[in-house]
Amino acid sequence: MTKLIEYFVKYPVSGNVLMVIILIFGLFSVGGLKSTFFPETESRIITIQTIYPGASSEEIENGIVIKIEDNLKGLTGVERVSSISSENSAAITVEVFKGCKTDVVLQDVKNAVDQINSFPIGMEPPVIFKQEGRTFAYSFAITGDVDLATLKRFSRRAEDDLRQVEGLTKVELSGFPNEEVVVSLQEEKMRALNITFNEVAQAVRQSNIETTGGTIKSEKEELLIRANTK
Repeated sequence: MTKLIEYFVKYPVSGNVLMVIILIFGLFSVGGLKSTFFPETESRIITIQTIYPGASSEEIENGIVIKIEDNLKGLTGVERVSSISSENSAAITVEVFKGCKTDVVLQDVKNAVDQINSFPIGMEPPVIFKQEGRTFAYSFAITGDVDLATLKRFSRRAEDDLRQVEGLTKVELSGFPNEEVVVSLQEEKMRALNITFNEVAQAVRQSNIETTGGTIKSEKEELLIRANTK
């Protein structure tokens, strides 16, 4: 180290040249560095999607979801398992512990699901994948002196336009209340017709029923039986 210092003291031009070279390489390196306001992190979410045409949510829960959740118990790296069952399909979410490699846990989850050999006949093969992390871009609000329905209509148009922008993978619309159907009753007419509130509520429930009755398979096609009383 002493000889190196003596060399640069004796030949100062060499030190200046070395400094210029370091600065040039530094400038080129800065241009190639990636920067982001929201740092990207590895996704810790694994999703299992299952489809069973013609099945009710109860059939999905008992015949598919519970079996998968039981096989995932005690799996290394799995922090939490949650699920949502609906008609014809279900989605199971697996959260991975921080510090564990999601790709390794993903393979273990696939192996655990593949070991189940008692799935219902007619169920499609489960789709298992890691949710890719997304980087937040920006958010904005649409306001105006108009009714809520008009605001929502314009927001939907803006949402559709943004989906066409290259590079945007997801657009979320929020801030609107859930839509509801309000049934107004005239008490005097109900008394005249001898109708109770419970009878009206029962009539509304019976007029909004959608159920499935399984499937009928033939050599050329498969028919889904569904009753819709809307």
